[in-house]
Amino acid sequence: MARATDQAEAKPGFLTRLTQDHARVFFFSLGKLVNAPGNALFTAAVIGIALALPASLQLAVNNFQRLSYSWQGSVQMSLFLKGTVDEARGRDLATELSKYGSVKSTQYLSREQSAAEFREFSGFGEALDLLDANPLPAVIVVTPLPGRNAAQMAELSGMLSALPEVELAQLDQHWLERLDAILRILQRVGLLVGALLSVAVLVIVGNTLRLDVEARREEIEVMKLIGAPDSFVRRPFLYGGCWLGLLGGWFALLLLTLGLFVIDRPAQELAALYGSSFRISGPTTSTVLGIVAGGVVLGWLGAWWTVAKHLSAIQPR
Repeated sequence: MARATDQAEAKPGFLTRLTQDHARVFFFSLGKLVNAPGNALFTAAVIGIALALPASLQLAVNNFQRLSYSWQGSVQMSLFLKGTVDEARGRDLATELSKYGSVKSTQYLSREQSAAEFREFSGFGEALDLLDANPLPAVIVVTPLPGRNAAQMAELSGMLSALPEVELAQLDQHWLERLDAILRILQRVGLLVGALLSVAVLVIVGNTLRLDVEARREEIEVMKLIGAPDSFVRRPFLYGGCWLGLLGGWFALLLLTLGLFVIDRPAQELAALYGSSFRISGPTTSTVLGIVAGGVVLGWLGAWWTVAKHLSAIQPR
């Protein structure tokens, strides 16, 4: 009686057996890939290309967004003052505006300074000599705080243009709004491309494992004949799909790294021509994890879809 009790206690529990079964299938599926690396690497390369395309597009959008944020610091608003506003009041108004919470700094330009800037930068300075008086108004150049979105900038412009001393408020951000609109379109395109290529990954993994299922048809028939459930038969194929997706994810990261290496130097040279220190940033940790996890999930889904479809057609004879 005691001996039977000892044997019952020595018998592994359900969780232990389940863990052992999964560990065995885990290394079994890995061994199959190692024994036939050609097909596995080819499939992983195709998956990696499919994952790298939307990831590279998203990476480009992220870098352009960083660049637009850095350009927002150069966005300025010009407040053209009425002719009745004298220089003392103009300078006081510039000081008052610099204390606004959404304003980084202000600069007052008198009518004479506006004329001097027009002569220097417009190329039509000689035209002023033909006039009896200086037609240019005094200007307050307002630099908003960086990181303001289009709605906040429009609100600030409307508030400043309503000041009684201001004749016209001109905001130089229309080109940034166009860039933001283009980036939003590219984000939608990236999502669409990612969805289409995800379907392609499912088909690739499914086709690869379909051939594996057909090659092991007799083995599957024997397992079903002795009573093995579909979950047991399906398990090694699911792990195989995960391995293919994992390899594809790492291959996609390799392609992204090579692409960044190729364009990094030309991008730095182009930025230097514009006096900028901007550098292309690589994928973040969350992006890396997302690519790898996405590959594993797509591999698992492709394997599940294919194996579930073909296992029902294999019955013991």
